Amino acid sequence: MADIIVQSATLYGWIGAIVGLAFILWGIDRVDPSARGAYAFRPVLLPGLILLWPFVVLRWLWLERRR
Repeated sequence: MADIIVQSATLYGWIGAIVGLAFILWGIDRVDPSARGAYAFRPVLLPGLILLWPFVVLRWLWLERRR
């Protein structure tokens, strides 16, 4: 049981890291226009993006569909 929990948390973290990096590289400029050119604070966002990646994906998709 513990192995399943650890594997699930690891998978969640890897998916979060991929989504977080994609969001930092391509998505943040589209979601928040005031973030354009502000590259110093983007790595600070990565831990939060890893933990909250499902919400980030939903919000990103919602905003892209609204355009």
